[in-house]
Amino acid sequence: MKNKLILIFSLLVSITVVSQENKQRFSLQEAIIFALENNRTSKNAQRDIQAAKQEKWETTATGLPQIDASIGYQNFLKQQVSLIPAEFFGGNPGEFSEVTFGTKQSVNAVATLNQKIFDGSYLVGLQAAKVFLEISKNAKVKTDLGVRKSVINAYGNVLLAEQSILILERNKAVLKNNLDDLTKIYENGLEEEESVEQLQITLSGVESALKNTLRLKTLAYQMLNITLGLDVYNNTVVTDSLENLSLKNMSLDLIESDANVENTVDYLIAENNKKSKELLLKLEKSKALPTLNTFVNGGYQGYDDSFNFTSKNQKWFGSSLFGVSMDIPVFSSLGRSAATQRAKINLAKSEDDFIETEQRLKLQIASSKSDYQFAIEDYDNKKQNLNLAERIEQKNQIKFFEGIVSSFDLRQAQIQLYSSQQEFLQAMLDVINKKAELETVLKTINNQSHIHISEPTRPYYSSYAVFCLKKKKKKNTLNI
Repeated sequence: MKNKLILIFSLLVSITVVSQENKQRFSLQEAIIFALENNRTSKNAQRDIQAAKQEKWETTATGLPQIDASIGYQNFLKQQVSLIPAEFFGGNPGEFSEVTFGTKQSVNAVATLNQKIFDGSYLVGLQAAKVFLEISKNAKVKTDLGVRKSVINAYGNVLLAEQSILILERNKAVLKNNLDDLTKIYENGLEEEESVEQLQITLSGVESALKNTLRLKTLAYQMLNITLGLDVYNNTVVTDSLENLSLKNMSLDLIESDANVENTVDYLIAENNKKSKELLLKLEKSKALPTLNTFVNGGYQGYDDSFNFTSKNQKWFGSSLFGVSMDIPVFSSLGRSAATQRAKINLAKSEDDFIETEQRLKLQIASSKSDYQFAIEDYDNKKQNLNLAERIEQKNQIKFFEGIVSSFDLRQAQIQLYSSQQEFLQAMLDVINKKAELETVLKTINNQSHIHISEPTRPYYSSYAVFCLKKKKKKNTLNI
């Protein structure tokens, strides 16, 4: 029996150890770094850069020497017959002799070297390939900024759910204890039934909010896993705390700093778009220019009435050719002119879009700064409101047990406190998210904004709980 217990205990310990090892722990900064390497959208953006590099070389290679080779074999199942005047062979004038030229079978092998001398569209293509590569790189930056922002939002939602659950569970525990004690007082005839019912309503609301928050917590972790590039059901653990992250993300320097629109990724993308339209216009114009190409080929031919081409005695005839060709566009029925005018129109549109993007970014930066500043101010406001709500709830708690206020007044104070708790949590999250939005717009990533902090956040206990605990220690008549 003893051995069985030891075996069971060992198995439990092993399972616990394995479970701990399977957990992936992330601070916010670690989560961002991990996501930039493993997020599926980010990885595809990196693949787009690699594809753009290959496309650039593909375009470059079209202007480099091209060598083609061909091997052909022909076998006349029935050779063509030609008619020759018979008098060539001593025959009568006006008559024709049937003659078959050549051998029944032949083999030829030819290699050709082609080289562009001048092609205006090729030069434009090289420039376009370079711009396309820049577009892919800027798209990768924009994608990474978006992934970073998504990780911060998802990570913050997890912390919000975790902290909310902690608060709700503590509020629930305190309410249950006080409901039990108040019920006993009612049964002794020292309290009205309404007071018990009011407390039951408050407890029911807290329990409902707790159940919903537990479901939201599961969804928040799943969203974080997807954002990180992990399996949706991965066992992920967050190590940062909401309060510490919010404090570390308060930076007035970021608000006061001069916003350089030209450094934003959206500005660079709009600029790349304008350059691409300029190149398309150059491409249409280049189609009116002549193209100059040269080639050199060489080959061997073999002839025989039977297939003896693998024989050492087979005779081969060599040949070589050099040539230069020039293609000159003469008249396209105004097709090239129409294409050029269309390219000019698209360029004009891109120029207006570029200006519009620049102005929109200036407004977006100003708006993001305002939102971030409001988030910081709202954090202080919500913190003060929480302190006031705790004091109000504590006063109403004391007045209730002294018989000065009704249970309804106490419940209103409790609801106000619980609402202030959640509002303060949301205010902390807003500070983090709004800063992330501002950094995304500015394309500025401050590594000091996400310092690894492992200390747990101090839970926000309601004054109701504190008051009841004090009462319990004093062993008052409520037996709390």
